[in-house]
Amino acid sequence: MKVLVAVKRVLDYNVKIRVKADHSDVDLSNVKMAMNPFCEIAVEEAVRLKERGIASEVIAVSVGPKAAQEQLRTALALGTDRAIHVETDVP
Repeated sequence: MKVLVAVKRVLDYNVKIRVKADHSDVDLSNVKMAMNPFCEIAVEEAVRLKERGIASEVIAVSVGPKAAQEQLRTALALGTDRAIHVETDVP
């Protein structure tokens, strides 16, 4: 069985959120981004399933801008076998 884990790129939980001056969105300039903590838990559990022999392969997937590759690399470092990035600039 193959396990597909979705990985989302979010603001680091230690960073104080700033709102844009026109109150239209969150200011993401010069802000540290990280993997969603719940996605990280899912990746860790999928790797445990692989270690127990229940899963044969763990694949991380993310949809987002080119910078989302950083979170996929984190998933690979946690033990996933492959990573798929669907690149888009649409928010």
